[in-house]
Amino acid sequence: MYAPERQQEILRLARDGGRVDVVSLAEEFQVTAETIRRDLKALDRAGLLRRVHGGAIPAGRLDFEPDLAERESTAADEKDRIAKAALAELPDNGTMILDAGTTIARFAAYLPLEVTLTVVTHSLPIAARLADHPGIQLHLIGGRVRHRTRAAVDAWALRAYGEIRADVVFLASNGFSVEHGLTTPDLAEAAVKRAALSAARRVVLLADSAKHGKEHFARFGTLGDVDLLITDSGLSPEDATAIERGGTEVVRA
Repeated sequence: MYAPERQQEILRLARDGGRVDVVSLAEEFQVTAETIRRDLKALDRAGLLRRVHGGAIPAGRLDFEPDLAERESTAADEKDRIAKAALAELPDNGTMILDAGTTIARFAAYLPLEVTLTVVTHSLPIAARLADHPGIQLHLIGGRVRHRTRAAVDAWALRAYGEIRADVVFLASNGFSVEHGLTTPDLAEAAVKRAALSAARRVVLLADSAKHGKEHFARFGTLGDVDLLITDSGLSPEDATAIERGGTEVVRA
């Protein structure tokens, strides 16, 4: 079987079953797992499938939201590079908001012990990482905690963000594009992201390139709201230029 034929069959299986996994596909087609990963990458680039940890799902499922463990293992190298590059944007003895997100959590883990900062977050995993940091005055935003993201949402969180003004917010997004802006699957999560975005003088978006062009159910901003996008080298120079035309600086780590 030629690669295009195999990829067409993989696409059919994904649409029929809602998901495919690498191990099962390798057994089905009697090829290596690496061959299947290349197939899934090709289908993802074509916009036909969306790669997730261990497999792929049909690209049309805008309401799909992987759980925290799955997202932490996706694009790990890219997220590490983005997180390290973001350290250059730390406010000097200032205040910052950390949005909920796995790339933001990696950024929090890389914060040097010698920094002195006030940090506000509605993410339980990020708060847990920073609770013992000697130089950080930590403020945890409360509210209903979403199990899938471990982030506080709803009225309490919105009210708290309405009462502060930070130097910078490090923002996460499930999808971003010039056309569709910043999107995420959940309306409650989107509302808190919008509030956090409005509560800071400078907005820095940390998002790996696989999220470029992706569109989800809930929109919470535009790329015009973002001062700086830090992504990885998977974002093409042409796409970076298109984003910068709107006034957003782009760093490809």
